[in-house]
Amino acid sequence: MSGGTLILIAALGVALLLFLVMRTKLQAFLALILVSYIIGLVAGLSPAEVLKAVQDGMGGTVAEIAVIIGIGAMFGEILKVSGGAERLALTLMKKFGEKRVNWALMLTGFIISIPVFLDVAFVILVPILYSLARKTKKSLLYYGIPLLAGLAVTHSFVPPTPGPIAVSSLLGANIGWVILFGLICGIPAAILAGPVFGTYISKKIHVKVPENMIPEVEENPNVKELPSFGMIATLVGLPLILILLNTVFAATLAEGNNLRATMAFIGDPGVALTITALLTFYLLGTRRGYSKEEIQTIATKSLEPAGIIILITGAGGVFGQVLVETGVGDVLAETMSNLNVPIIVFAFVISSAVRIAQGSATVAMITTASLISPIIDSLGIGGPMLALLVITIASGATIASHVNDSGFWMVNRFFGLTEKETLKSWTVMETIIAFVGFGVSLLISLFI
Repeated sequence: MSGGTLILIAALGVALLLFLVMRTKLQAFLALILVSYIIGLVAGLSPAEVLKAVQDGMGGTVAEIAVIIGIGAMFGEILKVSGGAERLALTLMKKFGEKRVNWALMLTGFIISIPVFLDVAFVILVPILYSLARKTKKSLLYYGIPLLAGLAVTHSFVPPTPGPIAVSSLLGANIGWVILFGLICGIPAAILAGPVFGTYISKKIHVKVPENMIPEVEENPNVKELPSFGMIATLVGLPLILILLNTVFAATLAEGNNLRATMAFIGDPGVALTITALLTFYLLGTRRGYSKEEIQTIATKSLEPAGIIILITGAGGVFGQVLVETGVGDVLAETMSNLNVPIIVFAFVISSAVRIAQGSATVAMITTASLISPIIDSLGIGGPMLALLVITIASGATIASHVNDSGFWMVNRFFGLTEKETLKSWTVMETIIAFVGFGVSLLISLFI
């Protein structure tokens, strides 16, 4: 088939995927698999070739991410149950002082969203926001936007959260580089979208604690029963440090070096998270009086959302593999070269468009990564540049959360906002994160 025909088939495939997810409400996993079958057959692959692409795409992707996402979810769940999020928030608020409590909340969100899912962390911490708003009479947004900005940034930018892990797997990016660039791009994004924008918007929109949420204000944790701040900070930071050390040693030590070989094993994301999870089960579970059965129940419960993410990511791998087999990647790479469009800009635009159209950041990330993964080999992209592409895709998938995104309605409900107020606060905050993350990624790419 001609290059133009292949691109048209890929474009129609993406349009069909969006239609199935948005209009028919078909589960994203099934929609990705179905569209992969259709694209493969329409593009001229034999049924046997389509089935092989499905097997290769699913197996290759899931084999890489299942351990990381599964164990990461267990780690996050025990951290949540133990009160680790509350301890981080309360300690940082005390250290920063009353005048800079919004900065403390941003940092709390930034740290706790690494192991704990955004929506879960928000629900855990929202009673603290209510208490602060009632005590100071300030707008709830003054405290809420910084917390949400911190949560949103690391949820999208910093592994081992599922989004960047999935995209890293699909693109073949080194997770250590992704963590490093996620932090570099995420810190200014969290500051501008959090305390800076939060201070501004809280003066424009004064929000009181919703009357139906007031009982939750009284549910403040018993500080004496919470784990120590040092323990929580160490457990959250341990896997990141091990993974980053692996990346540094791989870049600075010669092959065959014993220290490099040891660190390559310990600093593997799956191994690093396994070590951390076992420590967490002991320190926050067994030592704090949880029985073996209770710990097992907590760990098993955490795998429910993890399983869905693993399957959707695997389906994204199938989608990408089918596009590779059809030759769409080579055609897109040639077209981009002719149009002189940098791949980092292309990735951001596609990710943003998919996000705005259907609402799910996860679907936007996986769809975009699947589309550009065939291009990467054709363009010879590797190393740190792949990690920047992960952050770029995550930035686009964060942009302009609106009424088709569950996060929009979560904030709307817990803050008691109107739809217009939610658009002016939450949606703008997400968009600031997207453009700052993309802007810093683009700037770094000029030097790589």
